[in-house]
Amino acid sequence: MLEAGKREWYVVYSKPRKEEYATAHLRLRGIEVYFPRLCLPQHAQERRPIIPLFPNYLFIKIRISDECNYVIWCPGVKRFVNFGSTPVPIEEQIVEFMMKQSNSEGVIMARSNLKIGEEVHITSGPFEGLIGIIQDPPDPKGRVKVLMTLLNRQVKVQVPVQFIKSEWAARPGV
Repeated sequence: MLEAGKREWYVVYSKPRKEEYATAHLRLRGIEVYFPRLCLPQHAQERRPIIPLFPNYLFIKIRISDECNYVIWCPGVKRFVNFGSTPVPIEEQIVEFMMKQSNSEGVIMARSNLKIGEEVHITSGPFEGLIGIIQDPPDPKGRVKVLMTLLNRQVKVQVPVQFIKSEWAARPGV
């Protein structure tokens, strides 16, 4: 059974692209909010794009019996994530795990398992079956520059990261 005065983590759905707006208003009301975001790797001279890890979703820690209306009527918040018609708390360990992966602003640094100079096999697309060497890490659009030998010449080509079977990973606490 739940303790009457215990604060628990819930998930709310924000209005489209209003996560930061809702976060600010919830914090003004004294509500603990966690809005996890992902910082994609820098490509060339472009700035590092920071995107929501879960677009439109915020994690809030409240006493549902006392603070539910503060959340529902908060600017930028659309609704609670419900099972049936009742908001259900999520396990605290889930939010704590994400918080440990992120910095103080809730930003998790993304990285790829691909290393510059690594020899890779292309698994799909027009270069399927060929071998190349990684020249640049994946860009925010998910493309990797690979050095390949084509027609007895070395050529740099851009290949979607999914054609190299690489996965994004989060670097803890950066």
